[in-house]
Amino acid sequence: MPKSARSFADDLRARTDAQLRVLLAARPDLTRPAPADLTSLAARAATRGSVQRALDRLSADRLRVLEAVLVDGADAAPKLLKTTKRNVQAVCRTLWDEALLWRSPEGFRPARAVAEILSSPARLGPPARELGVPDRSADAPAAYESLSGGAKATIDRLRWRHPRASFDGPAATSVLDELITAGIVVRADDGGGVIPREVGLALRGGQLYEDGVTPPTAPTRELPAHDVDADAAGAALDILWRVDALVRSWDTSPPRVLRSGGLSVRDHRAAASALDADLELAAFVIEIAYAARLIANDGDFEPSWLPTAAYDDWADSGRASRWATLATAWLDSSRAPSLAGTSSDQGTINVLSTEVGWPMMRTRRHDVLEILAGIDRSVGVPTEYVDAVLHWQRPLRLPEGAPTRADEVLREAAWLGVTGRGVLSTPGRALLAGGGAAAAMDSAMPAPVDHLLLQADLTAVAPGPLTEQLHSLMQAAADVESRGGATVYRFTDKSIRRALDAGRSASELTEQLTVASPTPLPQPLEYLISDVARRHGQTRVGTAGCYLRNDDIAMLDAMSSDRNLSALQLRKIAPTVVVSPAHPATVLEMLRQHGYSPVAEGQDGHVIHVGGGHARAAAPAVSGPPRLDAVTSEVIDEVIARARRGETAAAGRSANGSGPRIPSTDPTVTLAMLQNAAADGSAVWIGYSDPGGVLHRTLFRPQRADGGRVTGSVGKGGSESRTFSIHRITGVAPA
Repeated sequence: MPKSARSFADDLRARTDAQLRVLLAARPDLTRPAPADLTSLAARAATRGSVQRALDRLSADRLRVLEAVLVDGADAAPKLLKTTKRNVQAVCRTLWDEALLWRSPEGFRPARAVAEILSSPARLGPPARELGVPDRSADAPAAYESLSGGAKATIDRLRWRHPRASFDGPAATSVLDELITAGIVVRADDGGGVIPREVGLALRGGQLYEDGVTPPTAPTRELPAHDVDADAAGAALDILWRVDALVRSWDTSPPRVLRSGGLSVRDHRAAASALDADLELAAFVIEIAYAARLIANDGDFEPSWLPTAAYDDWADSGRASRWATLATAWLDSSRAPSLAGTSSDQGTINVLSTEVGWPMMRTRRHDVLEILAGIDRSVGVPTEYVDAVLHWQRPLRLPEGAPTRADEVLREAAWLGVTGRGVLSTPGRALLAGGGAAAAMDSAMPAPVDHLLLQADLTAVAPGPLTEQLHSLMQAAADVESRGGATVYRFTDKSIRRALDAGRSASELTEQLTVASPTPLPQPLEYLISDVARRHGQTRVGTAGCYLRNDDIAMLDAMSSDRNLSALQLRKIAPTVVVSPAHPATVLEMLRQHGYSPVAEGQDGHVIHVGGGHARAAAPAVSGPPRLDAVTSEVIDEVIARARRGETAAAGRSANGSGPRIPSTDPTVTLAMLQNAAADGSAVWIGYSDPGGVLHRTLFRPQRADGGRVTGSVGKGGSESRTFSIHRITGVAPA
């Protein structure tokens, strides 16, 4: 057990290097920037912001032990929490490791900021002495039994939830008067009522919490492991098809970007219809494609959502690799697709809009998957259990009643194939571990088939997932009619024309389908391919930047043969019409430079004036989430070594009679050190500047520090009282 110390700062300065390593690893914010010495480290560890971050990471059992110490000390904690002394001592040692408790001669005491942040530990009210009333906890149980039904119901609602309540109306006021008369409630300054801490504890039977320090009970429903991975692989194949179908659809008919950003409700519904999905699943498919950078805003004058170059690389990779790209993007994304379609202050939230972003979603996905990973591989996990564990792990960040979005995370994980039948799949575990997800999913996926069952009704049945080559062929030449254990495709005029537009010839298409079919190619399919191919390409469409027309055929011939205009690549398509691939403004300028007098005309034939286009900035790149450098063991060792050197230098200067070194401290650290000294009743050395800017130093015994000022006595005798502004104090050092 740690030895006792006279103050929090002395407690921390007395720690060994190994104990400091544990502290800095648990609270990495203390390493940035590196403290000058151990005194500065102790001051920073006592600041409200740092303590708040440490408390936010506590699980419910550790937080409840800390609250028990706040309420009645470490010795009473086992009774308050209905647990063993050994358990409490183990947790207290962990809290001491993190500098949330320190060892005083009277036992473990919370750091000063802990009491400030946890001002209502275990939802209990202020102590009776703070309320200025006597302790009537001994009479509380009997007083409760003597209450009327309405007063009892009021106490039952407040007993475990909150110590304060408002009482509005005549009936409520009479209840408040009854409770005050019974000594259970004290009238508050705002006219409401507050239950003193001692009375509230007595009404709870001497317990801080009904469930003590017992975590949620893990489920026991077991499932065959191979069914889990098979279910996950099926979901993975389905999401790959949906993402690919969405991006291919937007490649040919890109939807517009709303002026406010995002996708319109109409386009969202159209995507859901095309994917044969509900709006929630369609929103997830769109958002996961965006997170994986497969689609993006093209940044045009009238912007559209289009595939990116990354999509082409993604489409050419293997199916397991494609899934791993989507799964990794989902795990690292801070976007919450479930928000699409809900209402906000600005109206309905659109898919792909900035309002879909929720910074905590990334952390929540990791938290949920970590919970699933901690359960046996064959046990299905219900949403209620995950929700309860999240509340248990982060009780301050997720107080009782706060939504966790665990149901949304689990639903997305099931859609993606990270889970199967409510169990974290083998590929999901590899994804969470940070490596091997693609290989794990490749093993889970069924072996691809290399043949089709072609029917005379222009359909084809794929009895399983197709090989990459055959899958690419069917995507180009047929439309999916139904999906399931087997996929049914249908050949149509439009689908065959799509394959021919992509560069396949009719003979090549017929040959590839013949090779893929174990039976001869059905005659109706041959006729369909031949008929579409006969009509394909009869009409030709080309591109031209502009046209020139002139009733003077000789003038047009002169322009076409003019070597000075060869860069315009003029080509006659009719006796009085010439076309050029150049921009109209470029053609006008060059013709005028070489002695011609052209004018520009609009689509209706009227003369217009054509000016040069305005240069526009490129669309800004989307920045990734902020990432902090990890606090490695090397960094921690360097911080400790620097603090030790600073402490040794300060001790050397003190021994030489020059007085303690007063390091420069920022106002937050200064205020924390002065508040600690006031709470401990100890003196400190301070450096300060007077109104003329001259620096001074003095021995100071602070008594009260708040509101940007500190009041106390100066000098060794402590006879003179002084008040200093915090911003004028340049540094603080222990006396």
